[in-house]
Amino acid sequence: MSEQHVELIQQDGIVRIRLNRPEKKNAFTQAMYDTCEQALSDADKDESVAVVIFESSGDSFSSGNDLNDFLAVENLDETAPPFRFLHTLNRVNVPIVAKVNGLAIGIGTTLLLHCDLVYASEEALFALPFVKLGLLPEAASSLLLPRLCGHQLASELLLLGDNFTAEKAQQLGLVNAVLPAEQLTKHVDGVLEKLSSQSRQALRTSKKLIKAPQQTVAERISHEAGYFAKALSSDAARQAIAAKLKKK
Repeated sequence: MSEQHVELIQQDGIVRIRLNRPEKKNAFTQAMYDTCEQALSDADKDESVAVVIFESSGDSFSSGNDLNDFLAVENLDETAPPFRFLHTLNRVNVPIVAKVNGLAIGIGTTLLLHCDLVYASEEALFALPFVKLGLLPEAASSLLLPRLCGHQLASELLLLGDNFTAEKAQQLGLVNAVLPAEQLTKHVDGVLEKLSSQSRQALRTSKKLIKAPQQTVAERISHEAGYFAKALSSDAARQAIAAKLKKK
């Protein structure tokens, strides 16, 4: 059943993780988390993969967790599928893109905090209604949101839990671009094409550096230098530089 609710498509260095439960507005079940976690892990291990994209079928990205499914879980600890998924999502070095349409509620929003590029339709609607449900923030959103938009705005989103628009999501830094619904797929496909044409190792190492813990400027220069020297000696870099020089 989870395979039907999550479609996996791999082609030309792109892995598509497509939420496919439109009749429930792509609400996550434990089985869906399992499938997504395994797909992410497999993509990260596959050096031919340039990028993973989270997308969806129907009129919503995800309406959050299937509450009936969650209430049926006896031991919801860190070994449970949602938390394994979140740890893998945070750990992988393969770049992750999200294409958001319609509702992006709960995990539909917090998942985006771990994506590297996020594009949304003008009709997308976001919310973090955890406190309204007597629950608590998830997916490190209590850490990542204040980093992204500051204490007060993060408190507004997490403590009040009200809906907010794609335009506001872009203002907060959660979304890279907001597009008319009919232009969203074409725009995202263009981004995926650009990423898939890049060096896999350079993409992954760059993401690793971007996500690395806070350092002084001097520490980061030294950290980058080691990676840079190794990359410069790679066949991929030499070929790319040679092609660039040939054009001049």
